[in-house]
Amino acid sequence: MDRAEKKELVAELNGIFSKNAVVVVAGYSGLTVANMEALRKKMRAEGASVQVAKNRLAKIALEGTDVASIGPLLKGPTLIAWSADPVAAPKVAAAYAKENDKFVILGGAMGKTALNPDGVKALATMPSLDELRAKLVGLIQAPATKLAQLTTAPAAKLARVFGAYANRDAA
Repeated sequence: MDRAEKKELVAELNGIFSKNAVVVVAGYSGLTVANMEALRKKMRAEGASVQVAKNRLAKIALEGTDVASIGPLLKGPTLIAWSADPVAAPKVAAAYAKENDKFVILGGAMGKTALNPDGVKALATMPSLDELRAKLVGLIQAPATKLAQLTTAPAAKLARVFGAYANRDAA
């Protein structure tokens, strides 16, 4: 890798660190190429990305970004996973770490907040942004549905009472 390629990679990584909500750092020592491809495929499916970068270049790219706290985690064979959704990358990383013991979560950052491995796993248990939006819409719709039921309920009860009196007189 020549000097121009290194500058380009540093600029690309700096953009990634600046734009994304969450960054996860994990150790991948001992993973096969097939395992890495499976991880990349799972990340892409959830809207996240993963990249193996030289630690030295990644540390240079971290300078001046909110996620600069992950710098000390970049030792040995590490990979960086990120996503715009604060839950997507941690969720996939935590699930992959459970099924593959050679994949170890070292930590991460969400904005200026540094995360230890337990913090990343806790973030992974939270619902995604889309799930939260669906719940919010459901909560907003529920009162309207109940209000509609309440306004029609007295009329329906009254109709049942009249129907019961009519059936009693007919019998």
